[in-house]
Amino acid sequence: MNVFLWIVQALLAAMFAMAGVMKATQPKDKLVEKLPWVADFSSATVRFIGVVEFAAALGLILPAATGIAPVLTPLAATGLAITMILAAVTHARRKEPSAIAFNVVLLILAVVVAWGRFGPYSF
Repeated sequence: MNVFLWIVQALLAAMFAMAGVMKATQPKDKLVEKLPWVADFSSATVRFIGVVEFAAALGLILPAATGIAPVLTPLAATGLAITMILAAVTHARRKEPSAIAFNVVLLILAVVVAWGRFGPYSF
């Protein structure tokens, strides 16, 4: 189970690191082409979401890998779960069911990591 959790953590970290860097560095006009929901938010909000996603990606791996404050790993997973709930709400308002499905998959993976690392498979 520990290996499975590490794999899930790595997958989530890779996905959120890429998405976070994209949202934090690209101009809003360019992001709207790929992510239509960006049009509903200010540039600062989109950048903030990107920074949060990138920080969570780091939090999924670095604390556990270094052994420095490993409790931050399940906290990062919990933060990503909350982020995915908020994203699903946004996509529900925009009537984007395929995006909601993707958010739900990421939510489940984040909850599994949080459960495993807070519970029976903590560091």
